[in-house]
Amino acid sequence: MADNYITCRENGGSINISEEVISSLVRSAVLEVEGVAGLSNTAGAELAERVGLKMINKGVKLQFSEGVIIVDAIITVAYGCNIMNVAKSVQEKVQELLVSTTGIEQAQVNVHVCGVAFDK
Repeated sequence: MADNYITCRENGGSINISEEVISSLVRSAVLEVEGVAGLSNTAGAELAERVGLKMINKGVKLQFSEGVIIVDAIITVAYGCNIMNVAKSVQEKVQELLVSTTGIEQAQVNVHVCGVAFDK
């Protein structure tokens, strides 16, 4: 169970939160940020999707190490938006989300801007 769950140990036992649940919440929060055009996959994940493997965590990678959640969000920014401001807004939004939904206050949010989306 430890591979797919983030576990918080308390005096009364442990609380296990599925990484998929947290990824879904993070994806939703990132897409709410003004200037984010979408989430992207890494090259390996895109190749896996092309051969028919469904990627649940598109654009979001989670790690949990020594009580810290490490989130990597891979985003595409809308053309004309300030990339630094959008990335900082994503960091703030995800950190607020993690505190409010998991109670874990130690989070590292890394934002990777992989492209710019132009209007058609």
